[in-house]
Amino acid sequence: MNQLEVHHGAATDVGLVREVNEDSHLSAPPVWVVADGMGGHDGGDVASRMVVEEFSALGEREYDPAGATAAVTAALSRAQDRIAAYSAEHRAAGQPHFHSGTTAVIAVLVRASHGPQWLLANLGDSRAYRFFDGTLTQVSVDHSVVQELVDAGSITPEDAAVHPDRNVVTRALGGGTPVDPDFFHLTVPAGMRLLLCSDGVSGMLDADQIASVLGETPDPRDAAERLVLAAVAEGGRDNATAIVIDVVGWSDENPYDSERQRASLEQKLGVLP
Repeated sequence: MNQLEVHHGAATDVGLVREVNEDSHLSAPPVWVVADGMGGHDGGDVASRMVVEEFSALGEREYDPAGATAAVTAALSRAQDRIAAYSAEHRAAGQPHFHSGTTAVIAVLVRASHGPQWLLANLGDSRAYRFFDGTLTQVSVDHSVVQELVDAGSITPEDAAVHPDRNVVTRALGGGTPVDPDFFHLTVPAGMRLLLCSDGVSGMLDADQIASVLGETPDPRDAAERLVLAAVAEGGRDNATAIVIDVVGWSDENPYDSERQRASLEQKLGVLP
């Protein structure tokens, strides 16, 4: 049966300020995840890793839109329970103010009745962007204090970029509220590029800078690396993580298997002729 051919790449960097990289990411087609841990010494890296562990079990299977939505919701709920238990253990052990949490942005490639779709979900300010025909569009909407101020007309998007509360999120995993992600559905035209990133990328690079890298860098592995390097070069105030996913088209072969990706990379590095 014909299959949708997808190429992808990921990169991450601790940045120039943080001591620990609290970001985690997952590429397990048809599932991709970026999670940005919060809490510093309270184990944000552990929280983001728990998210990735829960979603890793969803890879290597086929989903329809309803099945994918249910699977994403269940994985987020399991991660929420694990993070809450982890924080509770530390508070019971004598750290009364211990609180670990993480944002998450997820992409699942699904088979709908009218063709393939992207199912996207997010909690917090890690973002999903669509890049198609040279145009960058932010798909996800930040769950943050500054986004609420922008929506209310109190500040402009330009003000939000430098606002002192720009890093304060209003929804995340690890809090005391129920899991409440936003979901988005996108059609999948050939040539469309998807970007998932932590705010260490989107907070350091503006839309024009992101679009320039995505438009000038054909290989998604190079594009992800260039975005992270550019974010670090702009100051690297936070951990920076990017996943770039290209929908290439239909193929009779297995889509972009690991041996093909390894051979491509080795040839690029000069290992193969």
